[in-house]
Amino acid sequence: MRLGYSPFNAELGYEEAFRLAAELGLDLEVAYDLHEALPLPGPKDLRATGEALGVGFTLHLPFVELNPASLIPSVRKLSQERLLRALEFGEALGARVGVLHTGQVPLRHPLALALAREALEETLSLLASPPFPVALENLALEEADLLRGPEELGALLSRFPGLGFCLDVGHALVELGPKGPLLYWEALRERLLHLHLHDNHGRRDDHLPVGAGSVPWERLAPLLKGFSGTAALEVSGREEGVRRSVRRLQTLLTS
Repeated sequence: MRLGYSPFNAELGYEEAFRLAAELGLDLEVAYDLHEALPLPGPKDLRATGEALGVGFTLHLPFVELNPASLIPSVRKLSQERLLRALEFGEALGARVGVLHTGQVPLRHPLALALAREALEETLSLLASPPFPVALENLALEEADLLRGPEELGALLSRFPGLGFCLDVGHALVELGPKGPLLYWEALRERLLHLHLHDNHGRRDDHLPVGAGSVPWERLAPLLKGFSGTAALEVSGREEGVRRSVRRLQTLLTS
């Protein structure tokens, strides 16, 4: 497993983030939304710094105020345009994988759900030949989140064989309880490309350091040991939150 972390979740600027990543042998998961909102280094500059320090990248594709399943054509078009720009950004960055949320629907009415699923598939059709692998992330944290459970996400992935799966263990815990991460893993392991690793107490998406909540890490450890893809720590707590999570994972993976 090639491990990285999210400077956005850790609340670290790039200078601190690169230093810590180089020290710990980690990659960085770049949050594309921040690069739209703030005057940050461009992808080529980040890539050059990463190459100098031995730090690689994954990319969280846009999700702030973006809805690839929007029922409103003009909103969906803007979301698609932002997604395509993010893919160009990721290609210049040299991203190993990009992570995409699957969208929301304003109410769980049969007509709205059907239209939202059609809208999402229209957006995903733009990813037939992405410049780097793209993984769809499990969400189901709010009533508005479109997809529920591994069955719905699996059914969508079956129609898009070029896309993979990103298992967010914290999201799975909030949605389905302690068995959630294992249920998603077992159902979708053939499509699994990337992991989001963080913790919570099963009530909300707290992004706690690994081991600070209720995620069943001991039960996940054998699966993590055999995983050859990429992973990103999405943990709070600044530098110490990242260090604590790395130490906990190292203990799990060597015991």
